[in-house]
Amino acid sequence: MSTLQRARHRLKAHPMALDAALAAGVLLCMVAGSFADPHGGDGVTWSLRTPDGLSLVLMVLGAAALAFRRRAPRTVLAFTGALSLVESATGDPRAPVAMSAVIALYTVASTTDRPTTWRAGLLTMTVLTGAAMLCGPLPWYAQENLAIFAWTGIGATAGDAVRSRRAFVQAIRERAERAERTREEEARRRVAEERLRIARDLHDVVAHHIALVNVQAGVAAHVMDKRPDQAKEALAHVREASRCALGELRATVGLLRQSGDPEAPTEPAPGLDRLDELVATFRNAGLRVEVARTDHGTTLPAAVDLAAYRVIQEALTNVQKHAGTEAKAEVSVVRVGPHIEITVLDDGAGDAPPGDAPAGDGGGHGLLGMRERVTALRGTLTTGPRYGGGFRVHAILPVEGRAGAEGRPG
Repeated sequence: MSTLQRARHRLKAHPMALDAALAAGVLLCMVAGSFADPHGGDGVTWSLRTPDGLSLVLMVLGAAALAFRRRAPRTVLAFTGALSLVESATGDPRAPVAMSAVIALYTVASTTDRPTTWRAGLLTMTVLTGAAMLCGPLPWYAQENLAIFAWTGIGATAGDAVRSRRAFVQAIRERAERAERTREEEARRRVAEERLRIARDLHDVVAHHIALVNVQAGVAAHVMDKRPDQAKEALAHVREASRCALGELRATVGLLRQSGDPEAPTEPAPGLDRLDELVATFRNAGLRVEVARTDHGTTLPAAVDLAAYRVIQEALTNVQKHAGTEAKAEVSVVRVGPHIEITVLDDGAGDAPPGDAPAGDGGGHGLLGMRERVTALRGTLTTGPRYGGGFRVHAILPVEGRAGAEGRPG
């Protein structure tokens, strides 16, 4: 930091000292100006004429008042203006007491609004110039009288310009701060959305595979003594489901690593191209599932592909957990114009999925997660019991539009 900058910071930290120094400087200028004789034979000359006692007192009072210009600018302007009027009426030759009024007018203009500046400037200019023209021994058109008119106008204009610049700089600073707050809020919103998306992925992965593990473990325990071959097959399915769960958990949790961490996930997010593999895991767990697809040849955006896969996964998991051992599920994937429709039906008579429970009943988050996924893509999700028994999940996802512009999450 340079010496000038340090001095400026000190002066800003002590405004009263700055005003006192300004008052002293103005007093020196007024006293020095009182020795100038504008009516010499050769124009303006300097002489050792000394101002009378009243003029000297008026100059001291006017300069002293400037030390309080920040605290009461209008009062200081009125006081210095009154002193200038007295000097105009009594001083002969005149002393430049009006200089203190010009400084006070500048302070008022720089600290108030424009209408107040106009009123104060016109009033000061009119009163001081009129008093100088009417009361002085000089002709009304003398240079000294016109100088008062010019200097008061300059003081008001300069103060208004400083005020405008301060307002402009403050507006720029506020816009920058507002933009910074907006960026921070947007960053927090994106972080919250990413956390919610990862939570949905974790729920889908854990709920699906743990449900399969639970069913297969129950089968193995039931037939362990009488049919060891079937128990061994069930345990193999448990091992496969556990391996898949660990793999998907590793890929999902890998999103939380820092950019420099090793072993970033490289496996793509699942989509409808893995629907047969998904259905096979449920069939191995004993659930009867039929699949009907008319979307062959359709290339889905990554976000839509993942959402469709997760909707089917969660719906079949709910069938596995809640529809009963004799339930049958039907999955249909249909391309209808600019949308793809996913429908999962079951004919079970078990409890409704916990995600469909009313708020406060302690339900899970399966259907809620599905609804958030579909809504994020501007799709619609309809869930509810079927007439005659069973449950229905129906999702409509846009193939084009906003969803097509989004990258594959995860």
